[in-house]
Amino acid sequence: MTRLYVLLMLTVATALVAIGYRLGVDHEQGKAQALERSQLRQAFEQGQALGTVRDRVVTEYVDRVQVIEKQGKTIIERVPVYVSEKADRACVVPAGFVRLHDAAAHALPAPEPAGAADEAPSGVGLSAVAVTTAGNYAKCEANAEQLKSLLDYLRLHKLITSPRNADAPP
Repeated sequence: MTRLYVLLMLTVATALVAIGYRLGVDHEQGKAQALERSQLRQAFEQGQALGTVRDRVVTEYVDRVQVIEKQGKTIIERVPVYVSEKADRACVVPAGFVRLHDAAAHALPAPEPAGAADEAPSGVGLSAVAVTTAGNYAKCEANAEQLKSLLDYLRLHKLITSPRNADAPP
């Protein structure tokens, strides 16, 4: 009888250990699934926030560049008002200026001086210099706006995806 009692106790103990183990496994799996659901929900919300931020930054960038381009075109159209044909004829743009300007516009080293050749008339009118300069400045402003927008997007991306700011609004 004692052997039967010991065997029964061992069976009950083994069953309790198995039930406890199974309950523990189920509990841990439930916690892991809840954590995974939470992480997926957070990733989805971050993705939505990043999409919203991206759309807003791109829209603002496009709007700003359109304004810059329009202003640049307006200035170029107004060159004849500020630089008349008479001023074009009166101001001789030297070849050296054109060479230096072109080198600067293409980020090349300054050309070697050519002496008298640099002083010769280039055939480029002052109005053409104004148009070129206005166009270059408009492109430069558009590039600067693009950089500002990219930096803004990166700052907001970091803010949204930073673990300590996971609950921060976009």
